[in-house]
Amino acid sequence: MAGASASLGADLAARAAAGLYRGRRVLEGPQATTVRVDGRELLAFCSNDYLGLANDPRVIGALQQGAARYGAGSGASHLVSGHSRAHHELEEALAEFTGRPRALLFSGGYAANLGVISALLGRGDAVFQDRLNHASLLDGGLLSGARLQRFLHNDASSLEARLARSPARRKLVAVDGVFSMDGDEAPLAALAAVCARHDALLYVDDAHGFGVLGERGAGTLEKQGMGSAGVPLLMATLGKALGVAGAFVAGSEELIETLIQFARTYIYTTAMPPALAVAAAESLRIVREEPWRRAHLQELIGRFRAGASALGLQLLPSQTAIQPLLLGDAGTALRWSEQLLARGLLVPAIRPPTVPRGQSRLRVTLSAAHTVAEVERLLQALADIAGA
Repeated sequence: MAGASASLGADLAARAAAGLYRGRRVLEGPQATTVRVDGRELLAFCSNDYLGLANDPRVIGALQQGAARYGAGSGASHLVSGHSRAHHELEEALAEFTGRPRALLFSGGYAANLGVISALLGRGDAVFQDRLNHASLLDGGLLSGARLQRFLHNDASSLEARLARSPARRKLVAVDGVFSMDGDEAPLAALAAVCARHDALLYVDDAHGFGVLGERGAGTLEKQGMGSAGVPLLMATLGKALGVAGAFVAGSEELIETLIQFARTYIYTTAMPPALAVAAAESLRIVREEPWRRAHLQELIGRFRAGASALGLQLLPSQTAIQPLLLGDAGTALRWSEQLLARGLLVPAIRPPTVPRGQSRLRVTLSAAHTVAEVERLLQALADIAGA
């Protein structure tokens, strides 16, 4: 045991020496644009609470009402006695909102991706993934037993070349709708056309697009004019734009029934608390009825990009709430993050292995809860650091 402990210690020391050691900050209040950490008030540009709903009084009230009606927890898995009326009504609302026959709740996006890919694929099958896919998609592919192939980022030709050579029994193509570290969107129409030519299923993880993109907030698919014919498998989360927790998969009757029967991360886990389902239903109502949140967010994105461009900063080509400021090595990203923190701004550095070596960055995330003045404050701080 002593040898194993020493080995772990050496691994941790090596990570720290490489500037890749990570730590946690403890928030002393709710998720919001201004957070309290270690007794300090900080203006945060790092949350995925894209519409500012995590601390919305109506969502909090719905959570409280749900707990009063259903209790604190679900008490069992969905297939035993944990599937409540609140879960069922939320699934129906999500299916209707996404224009699909059925939807199925999962405890989180990671669990959903692992469950879907391992339920649909096995030995003799193949899964094709964008090189910048989220870790949960990659892990789902590895755990499924199917052959995992990765194609060049957002490159339909690269995907087609790999599909054309594949003798697999069943082929699944998995991509992020909005890539979580780069903020760009997958070219869904081009990918769907390739999948149609090679009899492959297209699966989109729209965790960072759902609620934010599209006229109604239905996500990347709505923005790009894609329906269930082109993208038969859709996953999205409830803990980002909707501000709660959990995830869902939407698709055909056959798909959802297959997941209920075979998705281990659905079958063998306690259902999310029903109160969260009540809160998520209220968030979905707000998404439908308050399009001004998305309009304001788009205004902030435009202002930030224009200001960063005027400063000569290297932003990746994102038109979403995720605005990555590329800095290169991990040490530089850490220094910029620390200098922002000294100015009362919370913008963590993103380093390997989350992003490739040489592509460390500040991942600025904007929210509809931010004001124009707050975005200007961030730009001024970046200008001061860049000019120092």
